[in-house]
Amino acid sequence: MYADPASMNPDPAQPADPLHDPHATEWERTYAMFVHLSLIAAHVVLPVVAPLILWLIKREKSPYVDDHGKEAMNFQISLVIYFLASALLIPACGVGGILIAAVYVLGLVGMILASIAAYQGRYYRYPATIRLIK
Repeated sequence: MYADPASMNPDPAQPADPLHDPHATEWERTYAMFVHLSLIAAHVVLPVVAPLILWLIKREKSPYVDDHGKEAMNFQISLVIYFLASALLIPACGVGGILIAAVYVLGLVGMILASIAAYQGRYYRYPATIRLIK
């Protein structure tokens, strides 16, 4: 569908940085940042609604926003899975509460790091993410 981020370097003499897109416009970087920041709103509403809406609106117009949207969605889906698994462990062995706190911290830190990377024009991969959306 889109070119691989690693192949976006127009000058073959320069080494390509697959984690940076020098062609991403300011609106693309800002929009991609808000896709990640929308995860805050997701904690208030349904877990995937805010990033899903933002991603669906612009994914066809920008490969950069599409990449960040997929990554944010995969991360949010992974967090929901980890949260539910942690909640099931509360009655089973009592460590679920600690795991829920760890999932929350992972979500918050990951969202902040991804937002900064998106605004700087860099691609970001969340840790511990199940990539269901390719």
